[in-house]
Order: sequence, then structure tokens, then C-alpha cells
Amino acid sequence: MKKKKPTKIKLKTFLAIYLGSDAGMKKWNKLSADHRKQREISGIQGWMDWAKKAEKSIVDMGGPLGATKRVDRRGIASTRNQMGAYTIVQASSHAVAAKLFKHHPHFMVFPGDSVELMEILPLPEM
Repeated sequence: MKKKKPTKIKLKTFLAIYLGSDAGMKKWNKLSADHRKQREISGIQGWMDWAKKAEKSIVDMGGPLGATKRVDRRGIASTRNQMGAYTIVQASSHAVAAKLFKHHPHFMVFPGDSVELMEILPLPEM
């Protein structure tokens, strides 16, 4: 009897965008400086612990996002949005990728509201 080769699961790549509202930041800024510092230390440790657990899935740890410029037919202008940071991960499915972020410190410790994930699709072949 022939042995079957193990099936290799093709991983998909996902972009995770960390979102946070102005209301969340206002609430964060109302905390005492000591309490905010304790939460920052706890949050950064939580983020590093999360990264260690998810390290096999992380393609690019990403980082915080700065000011935003919008470019359109009218030109270039400063704008605002709720995007605060990004990470790129790989997983077998969208659901599996989402589970990586289920208790993420972004919204469990820090004032972030959510993490949104979208698959990075391959370019269409010409």
C-alpha cells in the first residue's frame, strides 16, 4: 500500500488594521498619569505575549501608523481616520486569522476599539 503524502495547507495572507476612536482616546486621556502608565506597561507586555503566541502566523509585526494624506483627483489633503496600526498574518482561513486577535491587548488593555482583518488577494493574472 502506497503512503499518501501529507496535504500541505496553502496559507492565506491577511492585513489586520487596529482601529481606535476619538472617544476611546478621550477616555484613555482622562485616566490618571500613573494609571495610564501602568496600563501602557501591561498593554505592551500583553502585545509582546500575543506576538510570541502568534509568531508562527505573523508575517510582518507592522507598527503604529502616522498622519494620513488623502490623494484624489482634486489633489492632496490631510485627513483623519480610525486606523492606528497594522500587522500582517498568515492563516488557513479568515476565521482562523480572526481568532488570532480574539483577546488582543489593543482593545483589552489599550483604548483601541477593534481589529479588522481582510485577506490580501493575489493580483489577477493577465
